[in-house]
Amino acid sequence: MLISTFARAVTRQTRVAASAMGGIRNLNLHEYQSAQIMKESGVNVPFGIAAHTVEDAVKAAAEIGDEQVVIKSQILAGGRGLGKFTNGLQGGVHIIDTKDVKEYAEKMLGGTLVTKQSGAAGKPVNTVLLAKKMALAKEFYFAIFMDRASGGPLIIACSEGGTSIEDLAESSPEKIIKVPVNITTGPTEEQIETVVNGLGVSGDKESAKEQIRALYNLFVDKDCTMVEVNPLAEDTDGNLIAADAKIGFDDNAEFRHKDIFDQRDHSQEDPREVAAAKWDLNYIGLDGNIGCMVNGAGLAMSTMDIISLNGGSPANFLDVGGGAKVEQIKAAFEIITSDPAVKAILVNIFGGIMKCDIIAEGIIEASRELDLKVPVVVRLEGTNVERGKKLLEESGLDLITAEDLDDAATKAVAAIA
Repeated sequence: MLISTFARAVTRQTRVAASAMGGIRNLNLHEYQSAQIMKESGVNVPFGIAAHTVEDAVKAAAEIGDEQVVIKSQILAGGRGLGKFTNGLQGGVHIIDTKDVKEYAEKMLGGTLVTKQSGAAGKPVNTVLLAKKMALAKEFYFAIFMDRASGGPLIIACSEGGTSIEDLAESSPEKIIKVPVNITTGPTEEQIETVVNGLGVSGDKESAKEQIRALYNLFVDKDCTMVEVNPLAEDTDGNLIAADAKIGFDDNAEFRHKDIFDQRDHSQEDPREVAAAKWDLNYIGLDGNIGCMVNGAGLAMSTMDIISLNGGSPANFLDVGGGAKVEQIKAAFEIITSDPAVKAILVNIFGGIMKCDIIAEGIIEASRELDLKVPVVVRLEGTNVERGKKLLEESGLDLITAEDLDDAATKAVAAIA
């Protein structure tokens, strides 16, 4: 899905750049959670019940009470319908007979679903959504996200939805409507009408306009980075229904929406990134084999570049910040070494607020307590650098010291050659 690709399933390189600019805004919720928030905001959504166990799924289907239900895997990645479980089950979304709910729930819950957006490892399915099967006449695409070009919210609408919007954007871009909105005044009546007409709504236009306004108000009121509905459908009575729901939230607004942020599903995230957040460290896992520990996002980016220029490949982005304590340095080493791909570690510190002797103490304690089995290359410069170097020299540890960044990168690459 178009917005999912740009605003949710971002590449790791983009996420690194976001960290360098001051933080990643990436709280995403599952469909069932997003649908509940939409419902509370006045958006029409299908009746559905989330289930975490097979027994709950069977009870949910019975409560819906129809001969057929929709069962949807809940993961934080798009392309579920065309995905495949590692146990062989094809598809993460199915319309099934109610009598078959137990069979499907057993295959889906606890399984791993691999989609185009999940990565090769896939995502664990700990929840399924049992939803009422709707009689849908038309399927549209609708989304709102923050647009850098216009400096505000951008509404994207298309008269065709329910499938890959990326493919449609490539084959028939003229069918996609883009409406930039003034975030101060909100969408005008004319803009709302443009969206409704662009969707090709055949039912009550005024009711459709109210649904578009409700979705926009949700976007603003909940400090969203993205609201995506694919499909935004029209039933046989002409009512607009959010048949799918994806919402992303700005982490900077967590203090205003604690109830929303408490719903974060850490099982869908890299456990190393979750651990780093607990220690107030900025960590993003990459695909290389040289672990990096640096203070300052800009220096961290430069360090990864220099490693690459010397023929190596960084295993992570890790910024310990300017005020890290010894315990945080130890935690950083634990996180880096938890990646089995890491064959060497490069520590690059330019001490300003962060003192080199504090880094040295953390390196020494981590090396002794963790019994590090990989080479550690250390480059220190700045505040208390001489004291830091002395601590490393007197530690008796087999550490590789470097005079500058290029020297450090060269030695790190050579250490695993």
